Amino acid sequence: QVQLVESGGGLVQAGGSLRLSCAASGLTFYYTVGWFRQAPGKEREFVASTRWSAGKTYYLDSIKGRFTISRDNAKNTVYLQMNSLKPDDTAVYYCAADTTYYADLSTYTSRADDYDYWGQGTQVTVSS
Repeated sequence: QVQLVESGGGLVQAGGSLRLSCAASGLTFYYTVGWFRQAPGKEREFVASTRWSAGKTYYLDSIKGRFTISRDNAKNTVYLQMNSLKPDDTAVYYCAADTTYYADLSTYTSRADDYDYWGQGTQVTVSS
């Protein structure tokens, strides 16, 4: 059973930084862990993902260069470092796990429906 618990959200001014954490349990080496976000009235949006075992990472184009996903396998934690935050980044941020085995390590999915386990979310609010 996979469990994911997010933390680190809060209120920050535009241009500021936050680091979100996703404490995970029950992950297997080939799982993909992703971050999604959902703003009021909008669909859930892929932000970034990483394989639990390998170093491949993927990002939403609009946040490349500002956000970085990383993992600490010893601590069973995935992080999302968010810099140069903008008011448009305001959303509830969710951690999720995709349990599908992809033989090709370059394969990844940005579809929320493909992720099997979700955390409860953490609110990020960026003021202008």
